[in-house]
Amino acid sequence: MRKSLATLGFGSGNNGDRNLRHTLPFSPQFYVTAPQPCPYLEGRTERKLFTALQGEKAHTLNDALSHQGFRRSQNVIYRPSCADCTMCYSARIRVSDFKPTRSQRRVLRRNEHLVREGSAPWASEDQFRLFRSYLKSRHREGGMADMDIFEFAAMIEETPVRSRVVEYRSFAKDSDDGADLAAVCLTDVLSDGLSMVYSFYDPDLTANSLGTYIILDHIEIARAAGLPYIYLGYWVPGSRKMDYKSRFRPLEIYRDGLWQEMDDVATFTQSPHPLSNDPIAEQVAAIHLPDPQF
Repeated sequence: MRKSLATLGFGSGNNGDRNLRHTLPFSPQFYVTAPQPCPYLEGRTERKLFTALQGEKAHTLNDALSHQGFRRSQNVIYRPSCADCTMCYSARIRVSDFKPTRSQRRVLRRNEHLVREGSAPWASEDQFRLFRSYLKSRHREGGMADMDIFEFAAMIEETPVRSRVVEYRSFAKDSDDGADLAAVCLTDVLSDGLSMVYSFYDPDLTANSLGTYIILDHIEIARAAGLPYIYLGYWVPGSRKMDYKSRFRPLEIYRDGLWQEMDDVATFTQSPHPLSNDPIAEQVAAIHLPDPQF
């Protein structure tokens, strides 16, 4: 199953090249969302700091901000900036030192029959059916539960950066119907790794631990390409939804402006210090932007 990034199409040009190019002065404006209930920790309120990704410099801006704990969603890149909480940590796996646990090796063996295929970020009805089934089973009350096929297509296709769709299919030996789509991952290519933007899988295959398998397989994709990190998005200690990310070691988290290895989950508290959050203006001032001449 191992293929190089070029074989998967990761080495191809920026899919944003097909979009209308804009020549804009490089001075991204940052904004803050209105507070809303936190989807991860009960009783908490979330708020996000964000900016738009647009024009020919979008890929470089996405790269620079991803290295500072930001996360892409379509044409926007954001980072948690909650007023009274600092429990969302951007997390990444250090590929060169990663060794699967016994349980993770079992997951790899359990999914040896799957075939991986990478393609340009185009949505399909096959993907949407799987996506709806996944949400109905796993995230019935989540913010994506009401997404229609057009919103789904936007999530996949509206990317101004280098992105790929990685599909995992199961080919039945005795079937003439081709392959069943088992899992999908929308993946961004950064200068130092792969960012797993969003993944979903067949909820009827729970025993296969497909969520874990997708991460393990992306580690192999990155390893084959010489990319040092897998970016997993946010790890939230105390959230059962996010607990699985702490099982991949070594795991680095972005904390206090630095990437640092997470040694012990128990050292993270759910009682934030009242002075732990900097004002928004100071947070923005501390962001390192790419050289305007890049």
